[in-house]
Amino acid sequence: MTPAAQIRARLSQPWQHGRHADFRGITCDGMLDLNGLALDGMDFSGARFPDGIDARGARFDGLAWFKDVHFGTARFDGATFMNDARFEGAVFGADACFAVAEFRGIGRYDGVRFAEGADFTGITCYGNFSLQDVRADGALSLRGAEWLGGLWCDGAALPADADTSDTQVHGRLWLRRATLGNAPMKAEDFELSFGYAYI
Repeated sequence: MTPAAQIRARLSQPWQHGRHADFRGITCDGMLDLNGLALDGMDFSGARFPDGIDARGARFDGLAWFKDVHFGTARFDGATFMNDARFEGAVFGADACFAVAEFRGIGRYDGVRFAEGADFTGITCYGNFSLQDVRADGALSLRGAEWLGGLWCDGAALPADADTSDTQVHGRLWLRRATLGNAPMKAEDFELSFGYAYI
């Protein structure tokens, strides 16, 4: 077990190019509070946050790797990811909130499981955003999201009532094998799509 305060202290150091904190495989003891901080690069691949993480309004200046992480509550609303945000294979066991987050690189959620839904309301992503093979139970909101580098949803299984209203997709929209409930996902499920749609 790694104390949450120890992780916070390490990540509070100023980011330097080519450097990151290696917390692969750790289990965080206590809720990790990164609320509003400017953060050094980090690799949490395979880590566990049973008491959750609060990164509301945080700025991730370097690596932000959360691959295969198990989360309790996860609050990333209002966060800014200055580089790629990698969450592939992560399991969100409780609330997952990314509302109005900004992704300056890619947002990669391939194979993620959202046990109680997720909130991506109002996000902006400048690179490609991938929801390949995502599985979501509970409410899921993409309302008001804008993907400037395209949206990749190959094999995504989203709830039938997922909110995709007022969304904009610039670039490729990939919807092969993607479903809303038991219905195939269509380009028309998004408010505006400016590029090619693959269904």
